[in-house]
Amino acid sequence: MNKKFQRANKLIEILKEKNGASVKELATILGVSEMTIRRDLNVLKANNIVSNVYGATIYNPANNIEKLSTSYNINDELIRQEKEKAKIGKAAASLIQEGDIIIIDAGTTTEKLAQSINDDIKLTALFYNINILLALKNKKNIKLIFSGGYFHSNTQMFESTEGISLIKNIRATKVFISAAGIHEQLGVTCSNNYEVPTKRAIIGSSLEKILLVDSEKFGIVKSSYFANLNEFNTIITDSNISKEWIERIESLGIKLIIV
Repeated sequence: MNKKFQRANKLIEILKEKNGASVKELATILGVSEMTIRRDLNVLKANNIVSNVYGATIYNPANNIEKLSTSYNINDELIRQEKEKAKIGKAAASLIQEGDIIIIDAGTTTEKLAQSINDDIKLTALFYNINILLALKNKKNIKLIFSGGYFHSNTQMFESTEGISLIKNIRATKVFISAAGIHEQLGVTCSNNYEVPTKRAIIGSSLEKILLVDSEKFGIVKSSYFANLNEFNTIITDSNISKEWIERIESLGIKLIIV
């Protein structure tokens, strides 16, 4: 295992434990230059394993990567996963029509959706994450609704009872939802219990429910259940999805888009 690989895993470990750190702190802890840390973080940022919030770097658990295995090539395989998420986001954005009212859930793949929305389409978008806000704030034809609340740095999500109340009073044509795990028996799950009420609210407020999830999430179970698979109208995933899962999804009458 090369030094760059070891540092990457150590950075993930430190950021998970400290819930955020500056480049200077990380350089001091690892005994390397700040330039070296910046290069390592740039690779992790490019793959949404870490993010910048208010000048600090934080771990992003929505990526579902807790430690890089020895099978990863840090410069190739992680970028591949990023490209798959970008394809999923682009396919999701293509479903948006003029005048739509959409809700965008927290997550790295939903961020790709937000980035891919055509600047010329007029629509309304409700969301509650910093990364989604940054992706949409310069799109002049989108009316933005930010539900707000208490900030959770590990997911960049704002959450509150007031925010959920706002969501419940909104009616959307489409909701784009992320998940950390999908299991045949235990349903669709996320990593944090505080996400569940918001996810249930956006599902209840939307006409068409669209799940954005890369193929690695299938067969995975996380701690917090929020939906049954058959609650979704459409699932968008990448071409590495197994034949068994394709058959299972289609047997439920769910539209499956593979990119």
